[in-house]
Amino acid sequence: MKKYIGSLLIILCLAIGATAQTKIGFVDSEYILKHIPEYASAQQQIDDLSVQWQRESEQRFAEIEKLYKAYQAEQVLLTDEMRKRREQEIVDKEKVAKEFQRQKFGYEGELFQRRKELIKPVQDKVYDAVQKVAEEGGFGMLFDKSSEVIMLYASPKMDKSDAVVVKLGLKPGEFKGKDK
Repeated sequence: MKKYIGSLLIILCLAIGATAQTKIGFVDSEYILKHIPEYASAQQQIDDLSVQWQRESEQRFAEIEKLYKAYQAEQVLLTDEMRKRREQEIVDKEKVAKEFQRQKFGYEGELFQRRKELIKPVQDKVYDAVQKVAEEGGFGMLFDKSSEVIMLYASPKMDKSDAVVVKLGLKPGEFKGKDK
């Protein structure tokens, strides 16, 4: 369905462009973001948090597994009351571990909030620069080469990514990683 809508959008844009002489261009948001030091820093902070919380989560579940194995080994020696208490302890720890995962990695969890807090300002800055490039260049439409919209052909002459990088006050081609 997305491909159908994307293809329909491209055909519509080409039809509009042919009749109204609308200038169409594209940008590569991944390329642009690689130029922005704040983005790399924010992404690193998010990755570090994710690794830390994942480790913490794995430790919690490893502890639960250890408790469960000890319980299985000792189960025949325990009274009914002791067995129920140990089972409840394992169930409670598992609930806490799952709640930890939900709070950190779930929808609207801490990782999501942190990503929004760190990345959104950079994305807003890029969006403003794209808008200025489009307005100054007289473009009716600028597509993002990195997004879901399928681009069957893209002339390098229409690539406005470097213009956006310049509009952000950065120098094109000067970033760590692969170039376009």
